[in-house]
Amino acid sequence: MNTAYLVVGLVTVAVNAFSGIAAMTRFEPIMRTLRPALQKTGVLESWLVFPIGFLKVAGALGLLLGLLGVPLVGTAAAIGLILYFVCAAYTHLRVSDYSSQFFLGSCFFLPLAIATLILGLAR
Repeated sequence: MNTAYLVVGLVTVAVNAFSGIAAMTRFEPIMRTLRPALQKTGVLESWLVFPIGFLKVAGALGLLLGLLGVPLVGTAAAIGLILYFVCAAYTHLRVSDYSSQFFLGSCFFLPLAIATLILGLAR
């Protein structure tokens, strides 16, 4: 297994699992910046469990399965996370919300998912 794929994949798994669990449990330090972004974009707080938190955790678990030897599941999970973060970026852009949540998703989470997909396909 390629070391770069393993490292980037594990980081992507860790940050998405944390982000998904934090959303589902409404982890207060995260909610301080997330609540205003949810209000501006019109996303209901009840969506933090499903679909938002669920999709992030499912993506993290799928990537982990890919790292553990089920490459098709890992590829599908990476594609799913890419689609999720593209849709999230669009949701912020359509209401001109350039909050830290927008930049975190589109400049950190999305590139990590893309890098994981590319490295997974290249190995």
